[in-house]
Amino acid sequence: MWNRLLPVTALIAAVALTGTAHASPTPPVGGEQLASRGLVRPDGIKAPPTTKATSFVIADAETGEVLAAKDAHGRYRPASTLKMLTAVTLIPLLDKDLRVKPSHNAVNQEGSAVGLTTKPIYKVDDLMKALMMSSGNDAAMALAEANGGLDKTLQDMNTAARRLQANDTVAKTPSGLDKPGQSSSAYDLALIARAGLANPEFRRYVGTKIAKFPAPKKYYEISNHNKLLWRYDGMIGVKNGWTTKARASFVGAATRGGHTIIVAIMRHEGFFWEEVAQLLDWGFAARGKVAPVGRLVDPLPVEAAAPAPQQVTTTPMASAEPAPLLESAAAKQTGTSRTVGVVVIGAGLLFGLVWLGYGLRRRRGSRPPALGE
Repeated sequence: MWNRLLPVTALIAAVALTGTAHASPTPPVGGEQLASRGLVRPDGIKAPPTTKATSFVIADAETGEVLAAKDAHGRYRPASTLKMLTAVTLIPLLDKDLRVKPSHNAVNQEGSAVGLTTKPIYKVDDLMKALMMSSGNDAAMALAEANGGLDKTLQDMNTAARRLQANDTVAKTPSGLDKPGQSSSAYDLALIARAGLANPEFRRYVGTKIAKFPAPKKYYEISNHNKLLWRYDGMIGVKNGWTTKARASFVGAATRGGHTIIVAIMRHEGFFWEEVAQLLDWGFAARGKVAPVGRLVDPLPVEAAAPAPQQVTTTPMASAEPAPLLESAAAKQTGTSRTVGVVVIGAGLLFGLVWLGYGLRRRRGSRPPALGE
């Protein structure tokens, strides 16, 4: 039995490995340099300031030029920065004056909340402020309900991500609360922020410092969680996030001299405000003076946007389990290693065929005679 199985196994393994050796990874959105997991920066200027973020992108919002990046396409849990995608998706779909009566499920969402009740006292406009200023998970679910339900909203969000070419992003919640399979990247967050800032309503929500929010009796005030709105000259938004698994994430955009710089960071230990301010300063100093290391791509036409994937089977979130061994090895191959691999695999394939022939000959010589022979 083993004499029969061994050559077949060797043959199957050789064929499978041959396919792996020749697999060529898809070029990353935005440029080849953005495939790097390390720091990518332009020549002729000092390196960006040090940050404790695992991943970051610094980009020019007008031109889309990526000025510097680290692990731009690394997939991480986005936490509440995913609410940018919720807003970008739902602002065009919902009438801002529509009245909403949140469900008990929306009111009782875990994590950060604006304090909704189940009374029909809120407009979509109020809920958008709660979403982007106070990072209300209850507001995120109430908006999803107003859009026809959670499933429809997640489908709409993932379709919007594909249209933006934010291909590292998979939305499993409208709030950013951790859920298996949910991911984004610093590159994608910069893409989403850029798209959002092109919308005056989005820009108004993320740039409002303090607002009145409806209550069963009159109102109360809510404030924006983005501390740089008070600290950084020219800051216009956009969103911060935190969960214990995702750690801190943040996207900030500021305008000076008619130019806007976007900084997106992911997986930071916290207290990142000063670091982001320094990264923004570096971006303003570098823009227009250096060759970009990549580019924030433009959205696809609506009809060209592919359906959202139901399951991510490519590079997993960098904060989760490591990539499978064969995928990791294939991604690291060079031209030389591929050549060596082909030679080794070819030899393995030849050995498997020889062994198969030898096994068949032995079997033919040792089998009992058939009846009548």
